[in-house]
Amino acid sequence: QVQVVESGGGLVQPGGSLRLSCAASGFAYSGYIASWYRQAPGKERALVATISGSGGTTNYADSVKGRFTISRDNARNTVYLQMNSLKPEDTAVYFCKLGAYWGQGTQVTVSS
Repeated sequence: QVQVVESGGGLVQPGGSLRLSCAASGFAYSGYIASWYRQAPGKERALVATISGSGGTTNYADSVKGRFTISRDNARNTVYLQMNSLKPEDTAVYFCKLGAYWGQGTQVTVSS
């Protein structure tokens, strides 16, 4: 059974950090491009960051460049999103996508 499960969301103050994790099981994970998306209330889901199957190539939305880092550990079937210098506008549900498989999302709220 294919499973993609995100974790690590929560409430953080502006300027703070969070690390999201996305664990995969039930399929050959290592060859898939992995991506993080986010969806804020009333807005469409938007791409945040992407990483190649080997981890050698990454891409970021302009709004998070220099603050977020995507990485992966293929031995652990896990993708990460390190988020630093968080802003209130980063508040959203964050989703992981591995190949064609989506997780259920994890809420990130940035507020004082």
